[in-house]
Amino acid sequence: MPYLLQDSKPRPPPLPREARATHSSGKAYQELKQECLRSGSLFEDPDFPASDASLFFSQKPPIPFLWKRPGDIVKDPKFILGGATRTDICQGDLGDCWLLAAIASLTLNEKTLARVVPLDQNFGPGYAGIFHFQFWQHNEWLDVVIDDRLPTFKDRLVFLHSAEHNEFWSALLEKAYAKLNGSYEALKGGSTIEAMEDFTGGVGEMYEVKKAPDNFYEILEKALKRCSMVGCSIDTNSAAESEARTASGLIKGHAYSVTGIDEVSYQGRKVQLVRIRNPWGQVEWNGPWSDNSVEWRLVSPLEQKRLSQAALDDGEFWMKFEDFRVHFDKVEICNLTPDALEDSAAHKWEVTIHEGSWVRGSTAGGCRNFLDTFWTNPQIKLHLTEKDDGQDDCTFVAALMQKDRRKLRKLGAEMLSIGYSIYESPGGDGHLSKDFFRYHASKARSKTYINLREVSDRFKLPPGDYVLVPTTFEPHQEADFCLRIFSEKKAITEDLDENVAIDLPEPSNPTPNPQETEEEKQFRVLFEQISGRDMEVSAEELEYVLNAVLKNTKDIKFKKLSLISCRNIISLMDTSGNGKLEFSEFKVFWERLKKWINIFVRFDFDKSGSMSSYELRSALKAAGYRLNNYLLQLIVLRYSDEQFQIEFDDFLNCLIRLENASRVFQALSVKNKDFINLNIGE
Repeated sequence: MPYLLQDSKPRPPPLPREARATHSSGKAYQELKQECLRSGSLFEDPDFPASDASLFFSQKPPIPFLWKRPGDIVKDPKFILGGATRTDICQGDLGDCWLLAAIASLTLNEKTLARVVPLDQNFGPGYAGIFHFQFWQHNEWLDVVIDDRLPTFKDRLVFLHSAEHNEFWSALLEKAYAKLNGSYEALKGGSTIEAMEDFTGGVGEMYEVKKAPDNFYEILEKALKRCSMVGCSIDTNSAAESEARTASGLIKGHAYSVTGIDEVSYQGRKVQLVRIRNPWGQVEWNGPWSDNSVEWRLVSPLEQKRLSQAALDDGEFWMKFEDFRVHFDKVEICNLTPDALEDSAAHKWEVTIHEGSWVRGSTAGGCRNFLDTFWTNPQIKLHLTEKDDGQDDCTFVAALMQKDRRKLRKLGAEMLSIGYSIYESPGGDGHLSKDFFRYHASKARSKTYINLREVSDRFKLPPGDYVLVPTTFEPHQEADFCLRIFSEKKAITEDLDENVAIDLPEPSNPTPNPQETEEEKQFRVLFEQISGRDMEVSAEELEYVLNAVLKNTKDIKFKKLSLISCRNIISLMDTSGNGKLEFSEFKVFWERLKKWINIFVRFDFDKSGSMSSYELRSALKAAGYRLNNYLLQLIVLRYSDEQFQIEFDDFLNCLIRLENASRVFQALSVKNKDFINLNIGE
């Protein structure tokens, strides 16, 4: 179940030095460390214990793992040995090459690395068995604390390890990331760009190499110069091909990192080269410009030194850029700032972040294929006011991220297929209706709906007002999401949600006896039969009266009104406070009930006696209630059934409760229409 209560206002990105402590004790890293030093004990993390639960959620360990501290594995453990480099990252028995490729890219940028891996940690003086790492998650930096107990088998690390057996920063980083996501198993399978974003807070863009633009070499060159993180991979046609080795030494379905790009003088001409790293730390390309290829013999030793070329089986190799385009299928670039692919003049982008939820029955409307529910999705208004320098359009990147799906894997959650559409705004501030989307086509949209954590695309649109609709592909799928808008010039964004507003009719006076309608005369007779001389009915008697009358009403199909509905009616209409309904009060209510029946019938499209919960927003609006997404989600949770249907009895209950609450609020808000002050008695 997603979190419902969200601050819908757009927020700026976090300041770079802020990182929220996440330990269950509420204590930060230094405080926990000092406690251990005072007590003379090594830290043991209760949030991520040294147990099977931290390893796997769907299986038992295939072999008996022993959790050991680095000092129990080697004699002289080091946190970082000779600087953190990409050769410190060798894959273990876990399918997280996507994560390792991102870590390899991380080591190319000292500032970014120092943010994720605080360097003031070691196994020397002040060692207390506690370490910490920082990751970006949905608009904030988190400080994740771990102990240094690592899973081993026969005194060797089972998962990520360094080529240097006494260096442990990379293994501890993997453990912290596993804790962030719930377990080591949760790290199986993923997109390199996902980890890249968690290490930087940057925005990712994906290229299909075969369809990449003509200046793709320049794009990669500029990205690497600006310290963007770059990954690449080869597609597979079937599960059997995953991690299959090709004749040229490349691995299908495997995440590589791009660590360099350069030109070399060869036989009197310039050859474009790209440097790739396999996170296994071995298994390399064996074609032209590979480690031991004949091409290097015609390159001067000075040039080889400049390119750090060495014939080592370390998983890193050079290849010709044309060969790279032939053999690789996807490239993922995580821009530390989204201007990385623009012209060489550095400029700051404006960033706005929205957080929201897709909730079954109210705001989980699915894509445009499902018109009846599509319009109920959250809607974000985008004001593009300033053109790009020297251009007629406005550039922006829209990045939609589904939150915490990897962490929820152990509960059966998978990545949902997500995407978004962008429409030209018709003006006004309210939530756009179904008819708008029926008659208007989108101006732009994400390339495809795909089950990645984040979908992002770059757009150029003329200045104006637009509405962005983030959705899952299928309706009724629940998730929390984070939408980031990066714009070259200042753009204003706001949630296109309803302002809560209530338009209640003034209480009407009952009709005097001589002017009674034929319908009222029939009610009077029925009332006299049930109530006796005092002409007052209890909730049980009102239940009989209303069901007797409504069962003959042809307009509406329903089972029966419940006793609780009748008690709520009396609570709303009883002016004398005796817990009964007088005939004059009943006549006033009957007029209101007829209006509510008409509204229900209008939105009961298939005349089944129930209304789709996705139509509730429009039905309540017709009854005088404009509610925001949060209130709507709560009402749907309370009154709809498992098929997202609302029967008339529940619809009636909902309206009565809303009117009751509204009238109490109006009575107490004497000076201010938006706020009330309550004492304990009230």
